Amino acid sequence: MTYRVVWFKRDLRLHDHAALCHAAHQGPVLCLYIVEPAQWAQPDAALQHFEFVRESLKALHLDLQALGGGLQLRTGPAVQVLADLHAQAPFAELVSHQETGNAWSYARDLQVGTWCRSIGLPWTELPQFGVVRRLQSRNTWQARWEAHMAAPQAVLPGVRFVQPPHSQGPDSMTAPAGLDHNPRQRQRGGRALALETLHSFLDTRAQGYRGGISSPLTSPSACSRLSAYLSWGCLSMREVVQATRATLDALPPQASRHRAGLAAFLSRLHWHCHFIQKLESEPEIEWRNMHRGYDGLREDDWNPEHFAALTSARTGWPMVDACVVMLHETGWLNFRMRAMLVSVAAYPLWLDWRPVGQWLATQFLDYEPGIHWSQLQMQSGTTGINTTRVYNPIKQAQDHDPKGIFVRRWLPHMRRVPDTWLFEPWRMPPEVQRHCGLSVGRAPEDAIALPLVELADATRSAKAALHARRAQPEVQAGKKAIVDQHASRRVPDKLQRKRQGKSTTSAAPTPPHPQLGFDF
Repeated sequence: MTYRVVWFKRDLRLHDHAALCHAAHQGPVLCLYIVEPAQWAQPDAALQHFEFVRESLKALHLDLQALGGGLQLRTGPAVQVLADLHAQAPFAELVSHQETGNAWSYARDLQVGTWCRSIGLPWTELPQFGVVRRLQSRNTWQARWEAHMAAPQAVLPGVRFVQPPHSQGPDSMTAPAGLDHNPRQRQRGGRALALETLHSFLDTRAQGYRGGISSPLTSPSACSRLSAYLSWGCLSMREVVQATRATLDALPPQASRHRAGLAAFLSRLHWHCHFIQKLESEPEIEWRNMHRGYDGLREDDWNPEHFAALTSARTGWPMVDACVVMLHETGWLNFRMRAMLVSVAAYPLWLDWRPVGQWLATQFLDYEPGIHWSQLQMQSGTTGINTTRVYNPIKQAQDHDPKGIFVRRWLPHMRRVPDTWLFEPWRMPPEVQRHCGLSVGRAPEDAIALPLVELADATRSAKAALHARRAQPEVQAGKKAIVDQHASRRVPDKLQRKRQGKSTTSAAPTPPHPQLGFDF
């Protein structure tokens, strides 16, 4: 019997699943997920990712069973698994979504492509996001993104399933040895929870999006919280864009706050794919500077003490340390605080972005390589085309946690620190420390860490080194090629939708807001 294999990767859903729909239209299908030990041995993998995937696969398996099928689970290198499956029962086509992943998955896909060609097997890869493979010019990207988002969602026809003997489902998954970091308060996987999160945001929580996403206090509810579900494919990007636009169109004119939140969120969905496109077009930005003129800027000055203090929440800056603890406990942090962590690592601590990025990849449940590595380089100043962005952790605390609620929640020992000294506790006079039963110092047993460096001096020195490199004629000369390849050509949403012949009444974006800018 001729059948097709649908290879699920980071697309763990049935709804708007172009690969499954394509295969189902051709004939019987086998739905396959491959647990690849080498994938989970990569330095950007964490136990929380594995567990989220396992939860999502269980939900997917149940959805497939409701249609009369199921998800087949195999373990091993992808080429070996596919070759064994083909030897047992030859299939006519391999079908999957395109994946813009890390260097390991890129190399794996090249190997699978080579194997397919060696036996004359077609491998059909279909777009999942608004990311264009082999994009020739950024000038065409915006229109192609819009065309993908405006296209009808893939509708699953009746499916005939192939059930191989002795098949295994997601219940047989066991976490590979060596994986760690599974936050107690992380989000759980699966499409049902993804839809619940989507609808709660579109219906109510979006009202707090503008004005609420910068503070670590309000962002857990003001942000959409869809990032993990998009990263692992429990929702499709097109589904979310169209649902957001439909909600926006249905709102009355007087719902100005709600409309502003949804319009700002649509802008973020666009930037999601914009950043992934960078990695798709230049996979090397995962491991080397986007602008090669910045090679050697920080790499040779690696300070293990600074890195250890950052990862163990012992930098001495309460806002930074509280964010690290929140990450450890929840696997999530809002964008501004993520940018602050990278900024502190890159400037006053003068740490190279690559190992910092590998650590943060394990901390973020929603780790999306295309967004992650582009942002690491942007916030570290190695793209060569972005404004230097330096976040002062003391000012961030004063602006976004003025009463110290966030800091005291995640750093219990700070609850004894008076408000006057909360964001600079190392300045507490000795008598105040004694009165509060606290001490400040570098020793591990001290409750409050002393900052590793003097913030203003270290930041000033770091910026001077970066700007000196940026001022070099050869570095300035290299900017144009980066702009041509990666810079946005975004057309305003109102104009774009008008070009598409759609109503612009409710979709017009509100004026730019400082907290929503990424400095693109």
